[in-house]
Amino acid sequence: MNRTVTTSDASASDVDTTDLCFWTATDLAAAIRRREVSAREVVTAHLERIERVNPAVNAIVSLVADRALEQAAEADELLASGADTGPLHGLPVAHKDLHDTAGIRTTFGSPVFADRVPDRDHLVVQRLRGAGAITLGKTNVPELGMGSHTVNPVFGATRNPYDLSRSAGGSSGGAGAALACGMQPIADGSDTGGSLRNPASFNNVVGLRPSPGRVPSWPDKAPWGQISVKGPMARTVTDVALTLSVMAGPDPRDPRSLETPGSAFAGQLDGDVRGLRVAWSPDLGVAVPVDAEVRDALRPAVDVFAELGCEVEEACPDLSGADEVFLIQRAWQMELAYGPLLEEHRHRMSSDVVWNIEQGWGLSGPDLGLAQSQQAALYHRVRTFFETYDLLLLPVSQVAPFDVRLPYPGSVDGTPMETYLDWMRSAYLISVTGCPALSVPAGFTAGGLPVGLQVVGPHRGDWEVLRAGYAFEQATRVGDRRPPAAVLEGSGSVSDRSAS
Repeated sequence: MNRTVTTSDASASDVDTTDLCFWTATDLAAAIRRREVSAREVVTAHLERIERVNPAVNAIVSLVADRALEQAAEADELLASGADTGPLHGLPVAHKDLHDTAGIRTTFGSPVFADRVPDRDHLVVQRLRGAGAITLGKTNVPELGMGSHTVNPVFGATRNPYDLSRSAGGSSGGAGAALACGMQPIADGSDTGGSLRNPASFNNVVGLRPSPGRVPSWPDKAPWGQISVKGPMARTVTDVALTLSVMAGPDPRDPRSLETPGSAFAGQLDGDVRGLRVAWSPDLGVAVPVDAEVRDALRPAVDVFAELGCEVEEACPDLSGADEVFLIQRAWQMELAYGPLLEEHRHRMSSDVVWNIEQGWGLSGPDLGLAQSQQAALYHRVRTFFETYDLLLLPVSQVAPFDVRLPYPGSVDGTPMETYLDWMRSAYLISVTGCPALSVPAGFTAGGLPVGLQVVGPHRGDWEVLRAGYAFEQATRVGDRRPPAAVLEGSGSVSDRSAS
């Protein structure tokens, strides 16, 4: 059984049409279910790809190959017995190294937790395993998940498979790079200020920041007030929807969790978006700087929606105050999570981590009240905006993948970036609206670096966002373009490992 993988660019690398590692998750799951290919064959193929490719890319950490092969054998035996199986039965997945995995090292990319082995799974991991997914290991993250550049003192930097001298983004950067290289067909991630969307954009894959509560989270220190969400990544929108169908659905341990069952996202995505009213904003209406090469790559993408029959015009909701809401809530969240560790472990934490925790220490009651009131006003302005428009299109990231040796871009379109958060505004301003947002492959820079389009929908409009992303994906096929053959064949070289 072969699957042909096409490419939208003649310069992109050819991919072996029999390579299981680039089948879609949907096709793989169906083939395993029909017993046309075994879970052992699928897991073995992905482990072999990891062995060849991961040394150069550094996306997968804490690999548990023997355990994965044992679970694959058990999956085949279960299927042969005629027992009911889940929708992800036999699919390999590595979990984000911020998500606890029972019996598997979970470090958060921090020396403070370098030897930590949890005794229970995070709820997201529980749901993926419960649906039949097989754990390969973990995916690399920034230290404590802070920022959109995956580098840490424990495992080093994850490199972009389209150019090994560039960043893979973050904080789900390991997940994005692993997907792009065929090391796993689906991934879990989390997103506070863009951590599902930015690495999807940087690695030419798909990442969804779902509506808050769509994917329940447990354990969680502050389930009522967090701006963070958990969500899926994959190489196609259909595979993201498949993964969401397993991750989503209510859980009594998360008071925010929405009642809609995950099965609502398991249906066929309809590609017809004719008549939708679509707004496009290159700067989010608040003069967010975006590099010219990103704007140039996205300009044709916006035209695609008009060609699909949508009514497109330039517009954006009033996002004033969103900066203050995000920065206050993030600092509060960082202090809550890691503040108690700072006194003892300051010398083992990066300067950015220390800075953000100390920002939380300095917050007052009126600061938190201001953030709450501004976010309430923002919610209603955005709600009103989506009474006129069905979708909002934006840049995912303000820059293309940057030098992996940098902590973050020093400037964007000539505007200096003062902190590690500043260059993420195009994503984090949307985080605090509470809207679902999808990053879908949209184009490449002249230098061959991926650029994603951010598709934002109304509150709880996750299905609408997926439908629009699917229509765009089918019309453009940008996501079919794979990393260079030298990387996929395991012969990619890294001449400068100073960042890792």
